[in-house]
Amino acid sequence: MKTRNRPAVVRYVIPAAVVGVLVGGGAIAQALRGEPAASAADHAKPAAATAPTARLPGHNPDRNAYFGDLHVHTSISNDAYIFNVRRTPDDAYRFGRGETIGHASGYLVRLAGGPLDFVAVTDHAEYMSAIREAGNPDSPLSKLEFSKGLMSPNPDDIQKAFNAFNRARRDGTLPKEYGDPSIVSRAWREVQDAAARNNQPGRFTTLVGYEYTAASTGRNLHRNVIFRGSNVPAMPYSASDSADPENLWRTMDGWRAKGIEALAIPHNSNGSDGIMFDSVRLNGQPIDKAYAEMRMRNEPLVEMTQIKGTSDTHPSLSPNDEWANFEIMESYIGSSTKVTKFAGGYVRRALQDGIILREKLGANPFKFGFIGSSDTHNAAPGSVEEPNYFSKTGRRDGLPELRGSAPPGGARDWSALTGEQLANPPVFQTWGASGLAGVWAEENSRDAIYAALRRKETFATSGPRIKVRFFASYDFPADLMTRPDTVRQAYARGVPMGGDLLAARGKAPQFLVWAVRDPRAGYLQRAQVVKGW
Repeated sequence: MKTRNRPAVVRYVIPAAVVGVLVGGGAIAQALRGEPAASAADHAKPAAATAPTARLPGHNPDRNAYFGDLHVHTSISNDAYIFNVRRTPDDAYRFGRGETIGHASGYLVRLAGGPLDFVAVTDHAEYMSAIREAGNPDSPLSKLEFSKGLMSPNPDDIQKAFNAFNRARRDGTLPKEYGDPSIVSRAWREVQDAAARNNQPGRFTTLVGYEYTAASTGRNLHRNVIFRGSNVPAMPYSASDSADPENLWRTMDGWRAKGIEALAIPHNSNGSDGIMFDSVRLNGQPIDKAYAEMRMRNEPLVEMTQIKGTSDTHPSLSPNDEWANFEIMESYIGSSTKVTKFAGGYVRRALQDGIILREKLGANPFKFGFIGSSDTHNAAPGSVEEPNYFSKTGRRDGLPELRGSAPPGGARDWSALTGEQLANPPVFQTWGASGLAGVWAEENSRDAIYAALRRKETFATSGPRIKVRFFASYDFPADLMTRPDTVRQAYARGVPMGGDLLAARGKAPQFLVWAVRDPRAGYLQRAQVVKGW
């Protein structure tokens, strides 16, 4: 769906109200079908291991809604630096706090919707900062013949050189100097130091992270790895170590045994060719109970909306849902080839498949919650306002003409242009201003935000800061909605989104759905509750 032609009502209703409801609805549907579950009381309190040790300003035992971005790239990422992005992790945090930074295309940018509450810089781990190093005239990398095209002033030459860089990565012909571990080590330390400098408990939370950028024959298996605190591994585990996510999860289990707590968040399952939520492993073997448990131990969430599209559902999977075509990603990442396999790539179907697999395996590999985030490559977290949209990747698509939002060459209309002239590449036409992560937490701190992510009390929006809550119970009082302590009672007598409602034979569940519009955005039209069987 092209951004410039979207109905405004779709923009404001679907991702927050519907996606937020799915966060609770998915988990609860699994419980009703026999999923083992803890008691309501267990889910009404934060895990002791991650509870904040001291109360900060704004602390609320009934939890506040906080908005953030957990998918942010800076000049450390090769596919940002090469397109003239020079902003650093510190700049990204400044932007997230509401300050102004410079865009790669030469203009200034700033959040229009006010500061975010939390941000994680998640630069690509693979050859981290290598192209930035090649751009340093004092670096040995800059002297290599291979590096010259990467620094060309001609945008067409840069794109060709970057394509050559990626081919060399895949076929093993990249000069060995690009694999110098000291380059990655310095960049990884920069990521950690920037997060430490900019963390302001109670006001603005930074989380250390990186992107694990695996792809199986072009099929997207990317994940962002988010750490609870400052205790992180010496080096990030990347797709250069292994492109099989199972090995990432095993590594994370090893970190956890050493006291390093982290979770992984897959994104763009819509471009995975159906393998992100498949019933077989990457090696072709059927998944089993051990696989399901390891995946959920390390991967409790999915980033289901971002600039490149939404992974909720597809019209072919939900033919009776009039909203199923919201911001569909039509082509594979980095390709003009159309996506043709949708089952296994969208979260709504995956939730249903997880229920079936639970019956078969004794464990559910797809029992996840949801967030949104941007995937900005401009060091601009939360840049999701449509009237203030400056796209994703530096000067490659930083002007309306480059992404097909305005006729190129100063033309007054589109009548004389062919399809190939609309954008370079045409996929830019389908990208949109999205998304944000919403969490319910007691306070704005690393421990509290991370605990919310871990227990899946989260929701996704395509940008508007709509607040969504969902509770389920068999025992809500009849006057719940008129009581002054509605939320407290909902926690005490039910379970929040992300939790499990213990199956009760002969009893029908009750749901509390609560949504508040973003005062800077449009009015809410409806809350759509989707039941999956």
